[in-house]
Formats: sequence, structure tokens, C-alpha cells
Amino acid sequence: MDGGPRVPEQRRAGSAPVAETGPLRFGVLGPVRAWRGEEALHTGSPQQRALLAALLLREGRTATAAELIDALWGSEPPSQALAAVRTYASRLRKVLDPGVLVSESGGYAVRGLGEGALDLVTAQDLAAEAEKARGAGDLGHARELLNQALALWDGEVLAGVPGPYAEAQRARLEEWRLGLLESRLDLDLEQGCHAEAVSELTALTAAHPLRERLRELLMLALYRSGRQAEALAVYADTRRLLAEELGVDPRPGLSELQQRILRADPSLAEPASPLAEPTSSPVRPAQLPASVPDFTGRASFVSELTEVLSSASESEGRVMAVSALAGIGGVGKTTLAVHVAHRARSAFPDGQLYVDLQGAGPRPAEPETVLGSFLRALGTADASVPDSLEERAALYRSVLDGRRVLVLLDNAKDAAQVRPLLPGTEGCAALVTSRVRMLDLAGAHLVDLDVMSPEEALALFTKIVGEERVAAEREAALDVVAACGFLPLAIRIAASRLAARRTWTVSVLAAKLADERRRLDELQAGDLAVKATFELGYGQLEPPQARAFRLLGLADGPDISLAAAAAVLDLPPEDTEDLLESLVDTSLLESAAPGRYRFHDLVRLYARACAERDEQPPCEREAAMSRLLDFYLATTAGVYAIERPGDRLVDDLEPTEHPGLRFTEAAAALDWLYTEAAPLLACVRQSAGTERLRRGVDLLWAARDLAESGANSHQYETTAMAMCEATQAAGDVHAEGRARTTLTGVLLVSGRIQQAEEEARLAMECAIAAGDSTAASWAAQDRGLIALHQHRYADGKVFFDRAIDGFRAAANGLCEATALCNLSRAYMGMGNIAKAIEFAQHGLAVHVEVGSTMRLANGHYALGVALTKADRHAEALNQFSEALTIFTDHRQRLWEGTTHFRISEAHIAACRPAQAAQHAEQALALGCIGGDRTRGSVLTLLGRALAALGQADRARACWREALNLYEQNGAEEAREVRALLSPATAA
Repeated sequence: MDGGPRVPEQRRAGSAPVAETGPLRFGVLGPVRAWRGEEALHTGSPQQRALLAALLLREGRTATAAELIDALWGSEPPSQALAAVRTYASRLRKVLDPGVLVSESGGYAVRGLGEGALDLVTAQDLAAEAEKARGAGDLGHARELLNQALALWDGEVLAGVPGPYAEAQRARLEEWRLGLLESRLDLDLEQGCHAEAVSELTALTAAHPLRERLRELLMLALYRSGRQAEALAVYADTRRLLAEELGVDPRPGLSELQQRILRADPSLAEPASPLAEPTSSPVRPAQLPASVPDFTGRASFVSELTEVLSSASESEGRVMAVSALAGIGGVGKTTLAVHVAHRARSAFPDGQLYVDLQGAGPRPAEPETVLGSFLRALGTADASVPDSLEERAALYRSVLDGRRVLVLLDNAKDAAQVRPLLPGTEGCAALVTSRVRMLDLAGAHLVDLDVMSPEEALALFTKIVGEERVAAEREAALDVVAACGFLPLAIRIAASRLAARRTWTVSVLAAKLADERRRLDELQAGDLAVKATFELGYGQLEPPQARAFRLLGLADGPDISLAAAAAVLDLPPEDTEDLLESLVDTSLLESAAPGRYRFHDLVRLYARACAERDEQPPCEREAAMSRLLDFYLATTAGVYAIERPGDRLVDDLEPTEHPGLRFTEAAAALDWLYTEAAPLLACVRQSAGTERLRRGVDLLWAARDLAESGANSHQYETTAMAMCEATQAAGDVHAEGRARTTLTGVLLVSGRIQQAEEEARLAMECAIAAGDSTAASWAAQDRGLIALHQHRYADGKVFFDRAIDGFRAAANGLCEATALCNLSRAYMGMGNIAKAIEFAQHGLAVHVEVGSTMRLANGHYALGVALTKADRHAEALNQFSEALTIFTDHRQRLWEGTTHFRISEAHIAACRPAQAAQHAEQALALGCIGGDRTRGSVLTLLGRALAALGQADRARACWREALNLYEQNGAEEAREVRALLSPATAA
């Protein structure tokens, strides 16, 4: 990066005269341009711009008239060349500030420019700073600086400027740009951005096929992305191309890389020369909960665990340390783990991660969800977080490679839940707490945590209550901790209550605990020992606090927002917050984040038991859950309406009595929906088997964005399946039709067409039997989409016509527009391209008419597909561009990927294979609607593009992967790919 062209004198010259409207700026990394402040200046004819460029690139030196003539016209100048040069100079003086263009020794020079006045100088400075940052090990900053430098290029250097001097400078600066680009791509790979780099490198190797360094980077990126066959195919393509074009073999470095890939050289899995991490990491998570100030005892455990963790960080070549704490609920596993983690923080300077895995609850946290949160905390963008558990775990380990990070996995269910969350590299460590001993967690340092000793228990009690009060009643204090079973959680709750009530004596508390009706039976029941401790705290609550505690414990989900809690309690948010904060103070509730609250899983179970025992009248429990469901349904319906104006589905949902939140901006509405995904879906599941069943199904339907975005598809699908079973068991065909419609939608998103076909058929039967015209129209639309996937285009037309009639009768403009766009695809499949374009345009017009926002993108998308089929490629790309912008704004990642696939189709049809390959790679990186079936189509298309670029071996690697996907799904497209792979086709 230090070999770039320099123009030092222009930067070192004195301060530039600054006009009132701003300083002069010049650009040569594109068209030759000049600005005064923000005002663009007229730089004249091409020859006049050539003169200006020659002076700007002379490093502040004087250019003689002869040199300028040679620069502009070469060996054949016009007869009046000298006069022309003087004319150009005179005109430029009138445009520029006084004293900038000076005459000297029969020539001219540009002097007195200020800092940053020339884009080339700025690029040189950024490149130099990037080199320094890289040398210091700050790879992220170096990469950012190079990106800033490369962003200064604005098309072709010296665009439109004639003359041999400009031509030579153009070539020189383009070579420098490519060198910077290679350096930045090298940094991309060093920082683990392999998958992202493949798309860009594919396009670059197509544009510069003989540039071996780009080919080498592409091979490495493909190999690190798990695409070894394609990496080797790139080498084969390169060797053949060099032999045909230049009659030479690949350079030794490229050949050596091929051999290392063939050997699966382990060192290729990381940078060949790992650089030290920067001292100031851009993302350094510090997620540990606060350590309690009155931590007591456990000295031997603290010493043992701290030593294990610290040694893992200090020892070179040692495998990652895993310590697993096991014990009954309430024994203090979390308190000890957090305390030890804080003591060991200095050994893990790159951060600490924490998660409550909810292992003791009915629905433990899913490892893929936890990995998504960890990756974001470590600086991974949402768009870069993959879908599957395996891909997330692999990326997680890659991100942690070379870092020293401590991971605290609290309240784990079992070893299977924990394994994907372990860092897996030396220098990192994991601390796990669980109720079960993890004997099957290979290599783990196991610690069994028992109750406190009497001395430790009394010391803890004393720290909370105070020395004076305990010293006066030592025997009573011993009675208290004994009644608590020496369980730390029980002792803490009891002591906190006492400390908060100055009028109580220790003897009063001891007497309360002596009542066996409230304590002894529970204390003798293993894990139920904690329940007696909770009973002590619960019994001291004021009536409004106790009601809040009972009712909030009814809701499933990892946490609950303040607004949702207000709905459960039927109170204003301000009063609800006061109650919740008072419960936080008693340790019966935790503050998960500002405005969000959660129960410990045992406390939640206890709260529910209290609700069943104490809530009067009993119907109040059902009323609380009904209010929560109303809140979610009303709010989600509002989000749906913002995302889909003109869609009348919201008018056909079950009515609600409790209001929800209202949003004025789509971004805020989507933020709410994705944040509430887990508790919302839990609320849907809880409606099964109750009178709330229909509302629960409608909530699931209104939240369909969770399925289409890809981020919550798995949880959405399991919920949809549960609701199908519940509605069928209840004999409610109305609700069953809608539940099966939601399941059909998520199956279509994932490309499971056979399953979707059966669900859509049942959905239609149920909807017709129930007289539910809305669900019947949706089912018809889904069956039409399924018919398209199965190439039954005439059947698809019948279903779409039926859907259009139904939506039109219901005045549902948005759904009608969507069906019209889908009907366009049916006509396209039947070969009637004119009709396809007509209906796509009609659908898009209706989308515009009803004011569609997100679904407007589907209209542009459908028209783009039809125009591509009609070979109107430029118009098609315009439509896809509009669609892509909208999908991106609305966080529809899978639709983004699908649109890139269609853009790639348009480029390949227009004989632009390089652009086609680039967009196909982006589609692979993002994922697509249709799951593996669509991925197979993308790989087939990518292979065609690569074949057109002369990369036959890599193309065949793509086709082989596509064939495997098609065969797994029983797709008809497998026949086409077999033909591509046949020897006759290759010949």
C-alpha cells in the first residue's frame, strides 16, 4: 500500500487563499472536476481539463509549455498548440482563486492548495494510514481506511481527458487502485469475512481474468467458506486461461495454494500470519451481571474456579477451559459463577458474554437463538448472521478465534444445549451452571455445589441484616438460616425482607419460619426447598404487589415488556412500572433490560402456584391472559396494517377488548415485532386448549413477517404446527383453516412444497366448511404458488383467479394486487409473456393505488421477472432495483436474496455473466425464499455465469452442488442440471 503515487508538494504548500464561499477542491479519480466549497466549477473543454489534470498531477512542479503540449497532443501537436495552451491557462485562471495557477519560467504550475484539496492526495494519505494501522495490528481500522480511500474513485480516472499523459496516468492509477483493492480484500479474509468476499472477488476475477492475486484470494475465500471444490476449480480455470492467453503456468504462490487446499492444510483455516488484535477492540462485550456486594463464603470454590479460568487464558496451546457447576435450584450457582467471572475478567480482556439458557423452564433457550445474540454482541451485523445452528456455531468460533473471551452459560438444560455455545479455541473459557451434572460434556471441569455451611450461611445473613441486629439475637439467626435449609437464595430472600423491615426482630422472622405449614413439607421435597423461601417473600408483599407477582407468572416467554405487563395487570404503565420495580427490589423479579422484566424459572413456577391457590375469583387468571393476548393481537394488527396498507385482513381478525400500542413509523413497528417475537409466539402457544384459541391463531397470522424475514422462521413454524394440532383437537374448522394457512406460508418460505401442498389443501377445505372467505382466498393463493413450483401453470391460473375474485369481493386491494402479480407468473409459465407483463403491470398499479409499502416490492419484483422473460432487461433491472431497496428497508433478508437471484437472471439473459455471477453470490450469502430448492436454482445460474466467463471447473462444482440439492428435494430441475454436467454438454 506504500507504493502509490505521491503528490507531496501540493499538500506542503502554504495555506490556500479561501474565498468567502469555501476553499478550492479538485478531483482526478474520476472526471476532472473542481469545486469552490459546494459549488461545482466549469473546467472547460476536454483539452482544458487535460491541462488542469497535468498540472495537478505534477506534484506542484512547474510544467514547461513543451511538456504540456506533449502531454495534451503527443508527437503530433496542432500548429497553434502553444497558443491553445495559453488560452486554456487563461480561462482556468478566471475560474480558480487568484494565485493558484501561476506562470513561471515559460510554463505553469498549480500552487497553494489546502489540506485535502485533491482527492488523490487524500487517497494517498488514507492508504499510508492504513499501512500503519495494519502494522500495528489494528486490522479493522486498516480495512476501514482502505475502504475510505477506494470510495474516492468515481468511475474511470481522468474520464474523458485526451492525450498520452492522461492515458499513462489512467493506467498507473488504475493499477494502484487494484493494488489497494487487493490489500483490502486480503484484510477481509484476515478478519474472517470469507463469504462476503466471494461475491466481490468473483466479479473482479471476471473483469481482470489474468490478475493472479485476485484468483488466489478467491480460492482462499471459497476454501474458507467450505467450498473446496470451487476453490480447486478456480485454479484449473486459471491455469487453462494463462496457458491459452499467455502460454505460461500460474505463478508459484498460486500453485502452492492449490496443493495446500488439496492437502486440507490446517493453516489455511486462519490467516497465514496472524496479527495481534488491536489494543482497542471496536466491540468488546461486557455482559456479566453485577456481582452481589455481599458475596460470602465459597472460598475454596472461588479459588479453584478462578485458577482454572486464568490458566486457560495464560497457557499457550492449552485447549479451551470449561467449568460446569451443578446443584439444586437456589444453591447459589449463578451467584458464585458471576463472582468468579468478575474476578477473572482481567484474564479475558476481549470481553465477557452471558446468557440465561432457561434450562429449568418448559422451553429452554434454543442454541441458534443464543448464538445469534452472541454474534451481534461481538460485532456481527444482522445481515451476516446465518440461519442454521451449524453455520452460526462455526461463525461464532471463527469470530472468537484469536480473542480471549469468557462465556458464562447460566442455567443450562444439558450438555447438548451447551456444546454449540462453547468457543472451542485456546485463550477462551466457558463457565456453565446447571441443575444436572454434565458428565457427557467432554473435558469439562465438574464442580458439585452443595448448600452453605452453617458458618457461611450465618455470615451471609449477617452481611445483609447487619452486625448489630444479629449479634443481639444470634440463636434466632441460626434458627433462621437452618429453617432456610442453608440455601443461599432462601437466606438472601429472608434476610432482605428482614433488613427492609426495621420494626421486625430476628426472633419474629425465626418464629414465622418455624411454622411447618408454610415450610417443612416443601423443604423436604428437594428442589421444592426453594418454594418455601419464596413463600416467605411472597407473604410479605402488599396486596397489589402480590397480585402483580401472581399474574405476571402466568405468561410464558423469556421476558415481558412493561407495556405487556400493564396489559396483564390492567393498569396504567406508570403504576405497573412502580409495582415491577418494587418486585425487583425484593429479588422476586429481575430487570432484564430497561423496560423489560423476567422471572427466574423457579420463581415463575412458584408464582403460578400462588395464582392457582390465591387468585380470586379464579376467572381473573383467564382474564389476565386474555388481556395479554388482546395486547399482542391489537399491536401486531397495527404493525401489519402499517406494513401492508390496503390489506383488509386486519378487519377480519378476532375482535379485541384491550388496546395495543400504536406506531406512526414502520421502523419502530418492526423493531417492536422482532423484539417481541419470543414472548408473542409463546402467548400464541398458550392459547391452545382455551377459549382464546381463535385469537391466538389470528395473532400468529398477523405476525407472518416473523416467518418471511427468516430470523424467526423456526420458532414460527413450531408454533404454527402446535396451533394446527390444537385447532384440530378442538374441532374448530374456522381456526384450523387459518392455522394451516400460517403453516403453509412458512413451509413455502422454506421450499418444502409437498408439505405445503397438503397443508394448503386442508386449509382450503376447512375455510370452505367454516364459510371463512378470507382464509379460503389465502389458501387459493397459496395453492396457486405451489402449482407454480410444480410447473402446473394452468392449475395455478385457476387458483389465482379464484383468489382474485375472493379478494376483490372483500375489497382487499393489496391481496388482490399480490394475486395479480402471481397470476402474471402463471401466464409466463404458459408462454404468454404479453399477458404476464400485462397482469404484472396491473398488479403493480393496484399496489401503488392502495398505498402499499413493503408489498409494493413484490409488485416491482413480479414485473421484473416478466420483463426479463420478454428480454427487456434494462427495464427489468430497474424494477428489481426498486424491489431490492424496499425489501432492504423492511428487513426482508430472504426476499433481498431472491431479488439478487432475479437480477442475476436478467444479467445472464443480457449476456453479462460477470454481473450475473456477482449477484448470484449475493443471493447465496443472503438466502432466498424457497430454501434449498431456490438455492439450487441460484447455484445452477451461477454455474452458467462462470462457464460463460471461462471458469468451467468452478461452474461444474456449482452444478454438482445444485444437483445434490435438487435430488434431495425430488425437484424436476435435477434433469436440467444433469444435462449441464453431461460430457456432451461439456464438450
